[in-house]
Amino acid sequence: MASVSPQSPGPRGPDPSVGELLSTVTSDVQELFRQEAELAKAEIREEASKAGKAAGMYGGAGFAGYMVVLFLSLAAMFGLANVMDTGWAALIIAGVWAVISAVLYVMGRSRMREVAPKPEQTMETLKEDARWARHPTR
Repeated sequence: MASVSPQSPGPRGPDPSVGELLSTVTSDVQELFRQEAELAKAEIREEASKAGKAAGMYGGAGFAGYMVVLFLSLAAMFGLANVMDTGWAALIIAGVWAVISAVLYVMGRSRMREVAPKPEQTMETLKEDARWARHPTR
């Protein structure tokens, strides 16, 4: 009577075919990609939540800054009103803000012209990946 020792793996069945191995590997890779995609989605949701809260704080800071500028402008106008007519003081403050606005517009427009609408580096990387996928041995 032949006994199987605890160290030997026991009787083995026939070796799986290449097709079966390839099918197993393909399904494992698909499962890995699904799991990675789910992990990425969860991370993106978490980061989006953090970004939303930060954006709300930026919005609050922007509004508070607006109020500071408004009241400083009013204080400057009333300060000038001590030496001239209030209408002229308001016009001078409005003119200062018009100049600031024009300067910011010109600077913003020049910066916007530097923005590339397509992510060039990413596009090139995707093209390289596609070339490799078509001919992985090259």
